[in-house]
Amino acid sequence: MEHTTTLASPPTAKAASFTERKYLTTLIFVTSLFMLWGIAITMGDVLNKHFQNVLSVSKAQSGLVQFSIFGAYAIMGIPAGLFMKRFGYKNGVLLGLVLYSLGAFLFVPAANAQSFSFFRGALFVLACGLATLEAVAHPFMASLGAPATSDQRLNFAQAFNGLGAVIGPLMGSHFILSGVHTNGDLSSVKTLYLIIGSVILFIGVCFAFVKVPTLQDAHAAPVHAETEAGFYSGTVEEVAEPKGLFQHRHFVWAVVAQFFNVAAQGGTWAFFINYGAEKMGFADATASRYFALSMVMMMVGRFAGTFLMRFVAPNKLLATFALANALLCVVIAQSWGWPSFIALLLLNFFFSIMFPTIFSLGIKDLGARTQQASSYLVMTVAGGAIFPYLMGKIANHDVAAAYYLPIICYTVIFLFGARLYRVSKK
Repeated sequence: MEHTTTLASPPTAKAASFTERKYLTTLIFVTSLFMLWGIAITMGDVLNKHFQNVLSVSKAQSGLVQFSIFGAYAIMGIPAGLFMKRFGYKNGVLLGLVLYSLGAFLFVPAANAQSFSFFRGALFVLACGLATLEAVAHPFMASLGAPATSDQRLNFAQAFNGLGAVIGPLMGSHFILSGVHTNGDLSSVKTLYLIIGSVILFIGVCFAFVKVPTLQDAHAAPVHAETEAGFYSGTVEEVAEPKGLFQHRHFVWAVVAQFFNVAAQGGTWAFFINYGAEKMGFADATASRYFALSMVMMMVGRFAGTFLMRFVAPNKLLATFALANALLCVVIAQSWGWPSFIALLLLNFFFSIMFPTIFSLGIKDLGARTQQASSYLVMTVAGGAIFPYLMGKIANHDVAAAYYLPIICYTVIFLFGARLYRVSKK
């Protein structure tokens, strides 16, 4: 009875701590994974502009770079989740790192062939690695402490994803767009991705020797027991979830919100450099450095969001930030010079908490179905495959007007944060 009472009682201060000492080493490594895919995602946005310059593709065609990257998430999300469930978190991470490095190495023959289609294939393989890492890392990070602080841990880790997102465009600006390391060809792309692939492969080898605590969805068991079967003292399997995954309305709406969230991200980032070049008159390398600054804003936003969630409910903060971004998109679309460009920079500050917060709210109280839910939420990154192409069609005529489209996305996110996040007990 003592055990049962502890499960059913409200969380104590100790239970709600950020993490536990035994998880610290693992938490540091998993956090680094968030940074690694942040670098790769924003490097894709630099490549978007470089391929326009070197391979003479239109803005809409260059949007297919994001289609290759985010489309891989749609295909790899479920297989990655099944692999993780069968072989565990550690092997899931290793698979992701191997695919990441393999995709990077494929840039060498793609550059030699000067083929846009070959580059898209290499990006697809690389992004399959990113999708695997995301499918593993989010539930992994959520499990490294009390369920009550999972939102804080995910936003903390995503702050380092923001750091990677800063590093990506800075690397791209220096090695690809500046002209210092390239003569307007693809040689610098080949060299840079050869280095990236080698570094990722080395990290994978190192991680193979790291002893990771065994965590079979450790965060889900107490949540399940507290919320749906507090009088049981058995395992998760003994108090099996009575509802199917898609009968959880908050999860279904999280899938919808995450799809539109990543759609907004993909489109916004894909044409940031174009906006700086066309509306502000910046050189491509200068616009890329401003893109890196916008990623600094996102990183700051995630640290700020982690702090604010101590005082403001995550769903309320999410709704507030979504509303702010809808208003900023209106300003961006007006082409008012610096006021509009500053609004474009600020967009990432408010965008910062959206992915991890939607993810965390979506997997609440799912018990043993958490890993499966994580796979579906990773698949929603496919939203970023579609929106850049649609925004590119408008951007071919006016890049500023293209920023009206993300308002649709932020409206959906606002509704999720305001009402649709609620967990149904029925």
